[in-house]
Amino acid sequence: MSAQSELSSVRNIGIMAHIDAGKTTTTERILYYTGRSYKMGEVHDGNAVMDWMEQEQERGITITSAATTCTWKDYKINIIDTPGHVDFTIEVERCLRVLDGVVAVFCAVGGVEPQSETVWRQANKYSIPRLAFVNKMDRVGANFERCLQMMSERLGANPLPLQLPVGKEAEFSGVIDLVEEKLLTFSEQSLGQEVEEAPVPDSYIEEFTAARMALLEKLADFDEGVMEKYLEDIPVSVDEIYRALRNATLALAIVPVLCGSAFKNKGVQPLLDSVVRYLPSPVDIPLVEGMNKAGDRVERKTGVQEKFCGLVFKLMSDSFVENLAFVRVYSGALKLGGKVFNPVKRKKEKISKLLKLHANKRSEVREIQAGDIGAIVGLKFTTTGDTLCENGDFIVLESMEIPDPVIGVAIEPKSKAEEKKLSETL
Repeated sequence: MSAQSELSSVRNIGIMAHIDAGKTTTTERILYYTGRSYKMGEVHDGNAVMDWMEQEQERGITITSAATTCTWKDYKINIIDTPGHVDFTIEVERCLRVLDGVVAVFCAVGGVEPQSETVWRQANKYSIPRLAFVNKMDRVGANFERCLQMMSERLGANPLPLQLPVGKEAEFSGVIDLVEEKLLTFSEQSLGQEVEEAPVPDSYIEEFTAARMALLEKLADFDEGVMEKYLEDIPVSVDEIYRALRNATLALAIVPVLCGSAFKNKGVQPLLDSVVRYLPSPVDIPLVEGMNKAGDRVERKTGVQEKFCGLVFKLMSDSFVENLAFVRVYSGALKLGGKVFNPVKRKKEKISKLLKLHANKRSEVREIQAGDIGAIVGLKFTTTGDTLCENGDFIVLESMEIPDPVIGVAIEPKSKAEEKKLSETL
């Protein structure tokens, strides 16, 4: 497989939502169905893989963004699970700066909530293509249509449903796929792992026909091939619909919408299919731009053979190592034991270790290639938002905007003797 083909099968995505929309539960199901986790972690039990901090497990909320990698149908998906609470908005901002696509999770009862609007605006700022997953369809008061309407009115989005829910509230049992024209149900005996297909039920034929017609009508606005066939009443193939959906999603013209209940193990596999089908790979995004030493704007192609450049989007200290620098590699490759240049600080840095992360677990690797996300150990001068590039090269990528803090606190040492320890800790 060529390097370009490998890059085409990579997805760098974030999961974002208002607090309690079921974002982390959705991520936990993704890890289970992709084989990354051998058991389902549950937020309410305090054993969710992605909520690994003690405070997160106690409170049942996500405080810090956590990264992992999984595989779905020969596609590598780098996932960052972000916090949904307004107090931790900076975590979302830092991650969105380096992500190529987003899954926005909405509660089917609450619909578009305040933090949903905040994270949506953040994704708009970076022009990130996204999917929407309407979760908790099994809850009392769940309303798929109202959710679509709220997305349109409050977010200014152009939601395009790809599914219809089957059954209301506690009777929710599956979804109807509007593209492939079939009913999907999820076996309770296999914890939703087995997806059963069946023809569209007779009781839903009228609703299905109208919804599929609306889907094709909207796609015709963005794809000439679909428009010609639609106007001439010629059937549009599934592949043509998929292509049109992907192109419109990448152009930010539509937001494909799916539905399910992550907690009840329904609807997650079709969501994964949509992630690899509609969200961009590193080669689909615009070329990364930066400034050279002379102050001129320059571009970098995404490719392993190009000169290395990457952006550090988060720093974190932990109990295993001094500190980790999370990095998105845009071009070239970051290699173990090598040296890189920080053009912002005008300092050289040595790479002591390179890591791939699974929440708070880590595995050492020898290199991190273009289009990938990982962590570096050993950086002395680099801070969040800094660019790293090859020695002898000079490019400064656009950094990130830090939102105003929602609260401020002061920390003082108990004694003069503890000043140095406190300074080092901070």
